[in-house]
Amino acid sequence: MSRTVRIGAIDALEKLPLWSDLPGGRDAISRTFVFADFNAAFAFMARVALKAERMDHHPEWSNVWNRVEVTLTTHDAGGVTALDVEMAGFMDTVAAELGVR
Repeated sequence: MSRTVRIGAIDALEKLPLWSDLPGGRDAISRTFVFADFNAAFAFMARVALKAERMDHHPEWSNVWNRVEVTLTTHDAGGVTALDVEMAGFMDTVAAELGVR
């Protein structure tokens, strides 16, 4: 299966218990990460940015102090794909390494 084939948020969320779908019918998944401080949040974003470049798959995100709010969807596919599941799993791993559960 191609990584850009739309699988949908509901199927993706079966593999990602810490994530949720977006209200309003948009096929995307989201999670808010809360870190100990800005440095930890920035370290998270820096590591994810490097992975995003390697994958050529970039998150929608925002950062305010210790919080990083993330939305993942594959625009080319019109919804959630395996790329989003891979990125979300990577983000979960990095966040756990930085103390987020």
